[in-house]
Amino acid sequence: MAPAEPSQPARAVRRSSTSAGNDSVAKLEAKLWQAADALRNNMDAAEYKHVVLGLIFLKYISDAFEAQHATLAAQEAEGADPEDPDEYRAVNIFWVPPEARWSHLKAQALQPKIGRLVDDAMGGIERDNPTLKGVLPRDFGRPGLDKQRLGQLIKLVSDIGLGSPADRAKDVLGQVYEYFLAQFASAEGKKGGQFYTPAGVVRILVEMLAPYKGRVYDPCCGSGGMFVSSEKFIEAHRGKIDDISIYGQESNYTTWRLAKMNLAIRGIDAQIAHGDSFHNDRHPDLKADYVLANPPFNDSDWRGDLLRKDQRWIYGEPPASNANFAWVQHFIHHLAPTGLAGFVLSNGSMSSNQSGEGEIRKGIIEADLVDCLAALPGQLFYSTQIPVCLWFLARNKKNGRFRDRRGETLFIDAREMGILIDRVHRELSDADVEKIAGTYHAWRGDKGAGKYADVPGFCKTATVEEIRKHAHILTPGYVGVAAEREDDESFEEKMRRLTTKLQEQMATGARLDGIIGRNLEELTHGS
Repeated sequence: MAPAEPSQPARAVRRSSTSAGNDSVAKLEAKLWQAADALRNNMDAAEYKHVVLGLIFLKYISDAFEAQHATLAAQEAEGADPEDPDEYRAVNIFWVPPEARWSHLKAQALQPKIGRLVDDAMGGIERDNPTLKGVLPRDFGRPGLDKQRLGQLIKLVSDIGLGSPADRAKDVLGQVYEYFLAQFASAEGKKGGQFYTPAGVVRILVEMLAPYKGRVYDPCCGSGGMFVSSEKFIEAHRGKIDDISIYGQESNYTTWRLAKMNLAIRGIDAQIAHGDSFHNDRHPDLKADYVLANPPFNDSDWRGDLLRKDQRWIYGEPPASNANFAWVQHFIHHLAPTGLAGFVLSNGSMSSNQSGEGEIRKGIIEADLVDCLAALPGQLFYSTQIPVCLWFLARNKKNGRFRDRRGETLFIDAREMGILIDRVHRELSDADVEKIAGTYHAWRGDKGAGKYADVPGFCKTATVEEIRKHAHILTPGYVGVAAEREDDESFEEKMRRLTTKLQEQMATGARLDGIIGRNLEELTHGS
């Protein structure tokens, strides 16, 4: 989908109930988006998202700072110093220098110099907080940015509480930030897929892998959605956030900055490196307990010809024309002896035999690494309309955590799931996610997950021998065809129902024809 035209506001993205929050947050998001969209003028979404998200980030850390500042000021008689940066760092709150405090920017919001003042604020925060060095956007003073509208946006953001203890407990900022990432992904169309994976897809990966404890790794982490969802999963299941360590890498510099901000606003401690994971692996010795990833689909520009004979290609050299199985082998290379991986690939990965890909897939299957294959519906992504699949790999299918699954692979066909939220986008419901994840957990033997059974048309256990007979192709045909439901409606009842429905549709059509005719007549007279 092409980016929205500059003169038109971008379409609002519907959010699932898992992230929508309360009505007040939803209204706040819509109001913010409307103001942000007015900022655009001749900027495309790829540019102005950094302006908007940068301001939201700045407001959040300033609110958190002010809340702690008030607490320390009330304790001055006991020796507290509200202007001591160490007082803030001790409780994981960023120190905000005077020139970066939101009250200062709000007071100057309608001045022509506001762009330069915001740049100075960003620079001051980076100077005093080394973990944010090189992360924050600093181009608010450029001539192409409408300073009057920037000031209006600052005024609007000023009305929102983001960083107080109560707001942080409700994750208001997290909800707003996630909403904006989705909005920008929609506005940018294909380019949006570079930094954003739809929340429903992320939830399936996280719910199925259930990363309670250990090292979590994403070598193409985009804006960090996999890590945020992992943290939410642990909180929802009453686990301990400190039980996981997060490692990531992102090759796109501006997207890497988004990830750093996205994790910083939630207080997630993560080692996120900037660089190309193929050519400059920043975590070369990492062996992860969980790999979660959404790599670029069918990437032909990964410079694979420079990596011939690489140590990661133990199942075969991936073609320079497609990075799919380079990513798969990179994930395997970084898995711990009992590690699990879950990742998104295009459907072609299940059956392609081009340029040696079939042999690589065969090697991975024969090594008994494929734990589960789930085929998803199309139209889930902003970056592509093609259907995708989820791969789940297990280094050791008999590791004591679950039942012995050696020689078995679970196939799930979820292509008919989800609902269309508009003409070109589909969304998976909470029930869809729970059904897919619950099926996998029952199959692998999670405690309390219930008993697994094959369901024709939805899920089936296949042996390596069966897959071998089908030339190591992993398409969802293994699940068979769903059993047809008995139709107990009589012919007369069905005819009455269909006739009534047809009459209703014809009446609606006639009404719409009348409206269209009147509109055309008005346009004709008006011209």
